[in-house]
Amino acid sequence: MTKKNNILKQAAAYPHIVWAIIFIIAPLLFVAYYAFTDTDEAGKVHFSLANITSLAQATYLEVFLRSVCFAFLATVICFVIAYPVAYFISRTSPKVQKILVMLVMLPQWLNFLIRTYSWMAILEDTGIINSILGLVGLELHMINTPGAVILGMVYNFLPYMIIPIHSAMTKIDPRVLEAASDLGCNPLGVVTKVVFPLSLSGVISGITMVFVPSISTFYISQKLGGGNFDLIGDSIERQFQTQYDYNMGAAMSFVLMLLIIASMAVMNKYSDDEGGVIV
Repeated sequence: MTKKNNILKQAAAYPHIVWAIIFIIAPLLFVAYYAFTDTDEAGKVHFSLANITSLAQATYLEVFLRSVCFAFLATVICFVIAYPVAYFISRTSPKVQKILVMLVMLPQWLNFLIRTYSWMAILEDTGIINSILGLVGLELHMINTPGAVILGMVYNFLPYMIIPIHSAMTKIDPRVLEAASDLGCNPLGVVTKVVFPLSLSGVISGITMVFVPSISTFYISQKLGGGNFDLIGDSIERQFQTQYDYNMGAAMSFVLMLLIIASMAVMNKYSDDEGGVIV
């Protein structure tokens, strides 16, 4: 019976293995192939590091640096907003928690493009905010600015910071918090010295889950930034869709992939097995 169960378990894993090979491993191999190859005038493909080394040019370095800065700022803002929100939700009753978590995730039920277009209508010079400010004689230029791009990142990825932190906080035994208070900790001390260390796995997961999509996004920067701010995702898309330079696009994708793998490695190192990661 045990041998039969083992065979069934192995058979159940085969579809997942096939899926991973076709949709994960194979695409990564294609990216690596194009990143480290080039085609000469005769049409012959040969190994080359030119695509990778060309990324050291000032133009590409500026794009990478801007992408990292935008993603870093968006991640910090998400953390500042998400941590107290997650703490508040975790202190409510289980029934209220379910409702609040649903409200946090509710915007994600809308299409990503619709959400971004909505912010265009809100931030543009003739949008909702400026229409209200115009009543008192004020006007702000918000669209096509770095702030608009970062705002779009924060809005779209904030739930991915709140949920892992909330998940980690709900696993904290309330008796630990009571003990800290009985031993003389004030409310701020309880949060900083007890809650934060115990919820660190959720924080690391949330940071990773916000930083990774923020650094690779391109649609937000195109619509809310007006194409004035090239990010890594914008450059990769342009290489594939307009310039048809698959080798350079693959090289940029390969470097971005290494950055994402490094982020995942950090998450796996500092997060426990149940760190509140959303898959």
